[in-house]
Amino acid sequence: MTHVVTGRCVDCRYTDCAAVCPVDCFYEVQDPRMLVIDPETCIDCELCVPECPINAIYPEDELPEPYSEWLEKNAELFGDGEPISEKRDALDGAKTLEELQADEKSRGWEVDEPSKAF
Repeated sequence: MTHVVTGRCVDCRYTDCAAVCPVDCFYEVQDPRMLVIDPETCIDCELCVPECPINAIYPEDELPEPYSEWLEKNAELFGDGEPISEKRDALDGAKTLEELQADEKSRGWEVDEPSKAF
């Protein structure tokens, strides 16, 4: 099992998660603008999950259906990214968790938050 960065991270790119990862499995990609996880490097320690202010990171077995495509996308995209292991500013216009939840609701999505999120 691995952890997955979902579409919630697109155009937000909070990096709190990368700063706590003990194995440096996060990569910053430009298209789309977000972070992704190298599934082969991730050790499922779950340290990243509560650090994400928008709850964009899920364990593979908790991945909500509307975000199911992101398991494969993380595996595909990380090779195009740059490794990141430090906290940086989020992108201008980064959304809050409440804004993302409202967007999901407007789409008719039912999205449970990750069990390890605070």
